Amino acid sequence: MTAQTPPSPPFRDPQLPIAKRIDDLLSRLTLDERVAFLHQFAPAVERLGVAAFRTGQEALHGVAWMGPATVFPQSVGLGATWNEELVHRVGEAVSKEVRAMRARDDRIGLNVWAPTVNLLRHPLWGRNEEGYSEDPKLTSAIATAYTRGLRGDHPAYWRTAPVLKHWLAHNNETDRATASSSVRPRVLHEYDLRAFRETVEAGAVAGVMPAYNLVNGRPNHVSPHLGDQLRTWTDEDLLVCSDAGAPSNLVDSEHYYDTHEEATAASLIAGVDSFTDHGTDSSKIVARVQGALSQGLLTEEDIDRAVRRQLSVRFRLGEFDPQYDPYAATSDFDTPAHRALAQEAAEQAIVLLKNDDSTLPLPPGTRVAVVGLLADECKADWYSGTFIHRSTPLEALYERFGAEHVEFAEGVDRVRLRTSAGTFLHVPPAEDAPDVARGAEGALDPALLAGRTDLPALTAAAVGTEFALIDWGEDLLTLRAPDGRYLSVAEDGYVRASADQPGGWIVQETFRLEPHESHDNHHLLRHVGTGRHVSVAADGVKVADAEETPPEIFELIVAEHGEESVKRVAAQADVVVVVAGNDPHINGRETEDRTTLHLPAHQQRLLRAARAANPRTILALVSAYPYAVDVTDLPAALWTAHGGQAAGTALARVLAGDVSPAGRLPQTWYAADADLPGLLDYDIIGSRQTYLYFEGTPLFPFGHGLSYTSFAYTDLTAEAGDDETLRVSFTVTNTGDVTADEVAQLYTRAPESPVARPRRELVAHRRITLTPGESVPVSFELPLSCLEFWDVAIGGPRLAPGAYELLAGGSSEDIRVRTTVQVTGTPPLPRPVCRLGLAAADFDEQSGAEIVDRTKVSGDAVTPAGAGEAELLYRDCDFGSGVTEVTVEVAGGGAVEVVVDDGDKATVLTPAPTAGPYDYTTVRAPLTTDGVRDVRLRLRGPLRLAHVGFSG
Repeated sequence: MTAQTPPSPPFRDPQLPIAKRIDDLLSRLTLDERVAFLHQFAPAVERLGVAAFRTGQEALHGVAWMGPATVFPQSVGLGATWNEELVHRVGEAVSKEVRAMRARDDRIGLNVWAPTVNLLRHPLWGRNEEGYSEDPKLTSAIATAYTRGLRGDHPAYWRTAPVLKHWLAHNNETDRATASSSVRPRVLHEYDLRAFRETVEAGAVAGVMPAYNLVNGRPNHVSPHLGDQLRTWTDEDLLVCSDAGAPSNLVDSEHYYDTHEEATAASLIAGVDSFTDHGTDSSKIVARVQGALSQGLLTEEDIDRAVRRQLSVRFRLGEFDPQYDPYAATSDFDTPAHRALAQEAAEQAIVLLKNDDSTLPLPPGTRVAVVGLLADECKADWYSGTFIHRSTPLEALYERFGAEHVEFAEGVDRVRLRTSAGTFLHVPPAEDAPDVARGAEGALDPALLAGRTDLPALTAAAVGTEFALIDWGEDLLTLRAPDGRYLSVAEDGYVRASADQPGGWIVQETFRLEPHESHDNHHLLRHVGTGRHVSVAADGVKVADAEETPPEIFELIVAEHGEESVKRVAAQADVVVVVAGNDPHINGRETEDRTTLHLPAHQQRLLRAARAANPRTILALVSAYPYAVDVTDLPAALWTAHGGQAAGTALARVLAGDVSPAGRLPQTWYAADADLPGLLDYDIIGSRQTYLYFEGTPLFPFGHGLSYTSFAYTDLTAEAGDDETLRVSFTVTNTGDVTADEVAQLYTRAPESPVARPRRELVAHRRITLTPGESVPVSFELPLSCLEFWDVAIGGPRLAPGAYELLAGGSSEDIRVRTTVQVTGTPPLPRPVCRLGLAAADFDEQSGAEIVDRTKVSGDAVTPAGAGEAELLYRDCDFGSGVTEVTVEVAGGGAVEVVVDDGDKATVLTPAPTAGPYDYTTVRAPLTTDGVRDVRLRLRGPLRLAHVGFSG
């Protein structure tokens, strides 16, 4: 007799529905095993043959952190392409490389944390590079394309499982783990939720990651919107993964809960399914969940619900059906196709900002001076992989125009640092040291990568080393040795020339020169990463506390200012290309917002020097964000995000006219810092933010971008059909003599709206290629709901009746044709305040107010910002035949004044102070009025107003 093979359990049966397979697997897991699955690093269950699993593989514009991979343009650059088809192919390529890398390194995860769909509301946000656009429609279009590429096209199995970042209203690094975004209902539904919603509804999203911040006083990791919004948009199970360390923040920094057991339970109940905390150590999260269970704060059903969502993703990734997984054998990695795609994406991302007198493209034989701090750089950012290939503008211009036609000046200051003893900082030779790129070996947490200690520390010597000094702004500078290595500090505290580029979670390559009282040119040199001053000791140069070793006093000896080298090469050239911008690890990055739109002073000096030496000076900005830079006296200017491995090649091809630029700005470029709202002011309507509401004159508007040809728009027609569809068509013609792409943009406007509506709002776009003289019809079928707004009077969307303008053209301000459609819609209704009263947060206008949490679980209240004074306006309140009493539901202490219409008489309600912010009391006062009237409330003091009622 032969032994029979035991039957496979039902969860291994691919013929069964996934839900039944999950049911079976859940039933076989013990409670302890299920609890262990809640941490980012879920352990294997060997008795069931279930492998270990981790959530989270960074993949914003290529596989990040895990060593060499194809590096595509930054996300904001992909947004600038306005090309969903291209971005879909980029997503496909990235997900194929994830699969190929996982086949040889099981640290690579298939649950990718990408894309970022936070809207680029404020250009000083440090993570501007991670988003696609300030506009929710463009953001969702690009994000949907990327997630579809990441997912793959098999009906059942996913190549990777994308998670959207960062839920919700997250647009500041300043106090990011404790700051609250005050988001009124209209902004919430018309702006912040919209980018997430349209992407989720497209069906290629596996989940979301909550952000560190709070929204309306409540941490995103316990947001009720995970349930009442996110999970109503799809029938698929969505996996919600916490951001790193955020579960602990609920207690440790936000002090929202008293214990970690309470915080963990509240997160799980709100909808968080996987806890990213304490790195690979799951013991603390497991202990917290078990503690919450024993205290009755959680039930097994709560655990099972979260584990079910995780297992749903794992089943869709084919983990339990390796023989049927269509992506299991994927091996596409650094292929010629991927390299070509990286170049195509970089080319399509370039935006021609200005081009007077057809300065560009440059004709063959042009003598080019390429200058600037980024002229010979190809920069990676925090979420980049390690470059396999890289091209700089200088290298690419050499190749394209010939080395004999190209001159170069970086524009760094050449300096030596003399000590008080008369010696100079010196880099000892290290001929045998290997040339190691940061992160080449890959790391689950690159923040833990240590600096190099295999190189000798700096010393003091009679002659010393001449360093390249670059001032990146905000008094942050880097010092680079002649061999190309940057001065850096490792864990042992010694200063070495050891870094290939500035980088790391805490950058160890930046310094500040601090004036010393002894002399105008005497300085202390502070290492920014440690906060300590540089000192010179017998065993080498190091950073140390002043108590250990006194800081050295340095004299800065300048051998040459950068402007001098720039002037020399600029004067000899036919044209100068100044390549300026930012280092993605310095001044504007995760954890650090910018403080200004201005180009750093060092680079302004170089630009002025080039322009003074040669009027034919072109500015090429390579940056993760917009600048306010005066280009009045420049004949041409371009912008591109850091363009990945093919950045230099792409720029050279555009300059030479091999490619006509067709990138378009995905966000407004403001002319000055004075045009910006406060960084923490999320009320885009009230403070007139983004192209939607901004009433000033931008430096360059949303959607702007020029071409080497010209385009005409004609024959615009629009019809609002009975089937709730808006049909729009027009014709675009290439009226020039160059084959080129145009991005046709369609906007709407509601000129008759009694409430504040966008000045214009993007509803559709299409990137098209036209040969000279070619005409292409462009048509869109849009749901009439694209004309809706969130009506606070009814607590939902409403399509207002009346005229709507349709505007088509080349940017939000370059409108070529327009027409009007009449829409029947739904007339407004007055607020039924006798029946429903007024929810405090449903105001029409406000000043000085901040929305906060009504309770820790749900609901909003309103408080004066800074416990000062606030005013709220509610229009068209229907009091019917009359009321005689007003009630307010408040917590805290202070006063509420109620004014009907613009009357002089105010009804004042002064509640007795309550014990805590959630201890509400109801206060009554007589108030007599009738009919439809406006209501104005004034709040004074540290109170929270939740609701206003009327009766009698």
